[in-house]
Amino acid sequence: PCSVLVGDGAHADNLGVAFAGKDQDQDTGSKVIHAASNTTSIIRAKSISKGGGISTYRGLVKIMPNAKNVKTQVQCDALLLDSVSSTRTYPYMNVGNNQVTFGHEASVSRVSDAQLFYLMSRGLSEEQAMKTIVSGFIEPVVKALPLEYAVELNKLIELEVEGM
Repeated sequence: PCSVLVGDGAHADNLGVAFAGKDQDQDTGSKVIHAASNTTSIIRAKSISKGGGISTYRGLVKIMPNAKNVKTQVQCDALLLDSVSSTRTYPYMNVGNNQVTFGHEASVSRVSDAQLFYLMSRGLSEEQAMKTIVSGFIEPVVKALPLEYAVELNKLIELEVEGM
């Protein structure tokens, strides 16, 4: 998705989820162009990889020279479900002036044996433990969606994690 903020005070909120399974390379991203002053944007990208899958985020935030008092935040989080999957992040920031508040953060975590052991010691099967970890990871995305979409996303993720 691409948002071009041309009106004073405009706002963009982009949210993306990618799931890369075996033999998949999910290449996703988002763009926001701040062409007016007093604009704000938030880009949140979540990815999950399993079975050697690769997830890639490519993003662009461009702030034009005449766009003053801009605030933007980019957050990329990746969850690796095994030791053979990978993730990449390629953020590109083109800031045309110094009157901006800009933030970028990225995190990568791998489901550990310790996490699985802890949940399994509480009575969950390995599959239930994995589903719990993945559900917790995507919870911020699910909360941001309308209920009917949130239910479908949870079902899709459950199907992908099934049988691990």
